[in-house]
Amino acid sequence: MLESSIAAARASGARLVVPGTIYNFGPDAFPVLSERSPQHPRTRKGAIRVAMEERLAQAARTGVRVLILRAGDFFGPRAGNSWFAQGLIKAGKPVRAVMYPGRPEVGHSWAYLPDLAETMVRLIERETELGDFEVFRFGGHWLSRGGDMADAIRRAAGRPDAPIRRFPWLAVYLSAPFVTLFREMLEMRYLWREPIALDNRKLVQFLGSEPHTPLDTAVRASLRGLGCLDAGPARDDAAQVAAA
Repeated sequence: MLESSIAAARASGARLVVPGTIYNFGPDAFPVLSERSPQHPRTRKGAIRVAMEERLAQAARTGVRVLILRAGDFFGPRAGNSWFAQGLIKAGKPVRAVMYPGRPEVGHSWAYLPDLAETMVRLIERETELGDFEVFRFGGHWLSRGGDMADAIRRAAGRPDAPIRRFPWLAVYLSAPFVTLFREMLEMRYLWREPIALDNRKLVQFLGSEPHTPLDTAVRASLRGLGCLDAGPARDDAAQVAAA
């Protein structure tokens, strides 16, 4: 897919824009990821990401313009393939409890997809000021107490008393020999054990600010888009997101 994208960008003269992840990094780069952080991944997914970015850098040296915007864990109104939708809650069902994969006191970075998309657009609008190979960090929602995301979900769902439960890592471990998804989830567990923040100073210096929807508004819109809330005040939430 990447090779096809590079070929299309080369043929059309368009810039290739890629959402980057934190999979590229191991513990030697924590707790704050900057443009100078070493990329020593500990997982198969991380190794693939590093190889992809090396290929993109190579393409940039031969005339393909590239923009990578790196962010933390994605969440948003229709982002079903995410830790938020598949780990913390159950998409399509009312919030009765919240699972949390890490220790509540350990910090975690989240990226609200509408904010991330707006940031990409703002960067693209300043195409003439970008280098051939540009990498920016998106700060997003850095929660110094990672468990605050679970609390935000309970507030947005109107269930402040909903239990916050530990993620069933033992069951994942026991099932991993038989289920590829569970093996890869175990590989990524280290990303929940240590605080990981993204240094967005380069991005803020370039754009002046980073798009940022308030956490409770973003979580409420995400839950509604994932079918976890009733459809009553959806228009009000959409207006709040647009205004933010």
